[in-house]
Amino acid sequence: MSLLMILLTIFLPPVAVALKQGIGVQFLINLVLTLIGWLPGVIHAFWVNTRGGETLA
Repeated sequence: MSLLMILLTIFLPPVAVALKQGIGVQFLINLVLTLIGWLPGVIHAFWVNTRGGETLA
């Protein structure tokens, strides 16, 4: 993960998830978690961005 992606994941978790997975289910889950509390959104964003799988890039 690049430094820019790490910073986005910490400060703007939904944006980081959208860049990695696109606007979809993971983005909506992360948006709700971030609205509930910042930390759950960050944890989910790190999980999405570090697991192997499909990417848009």
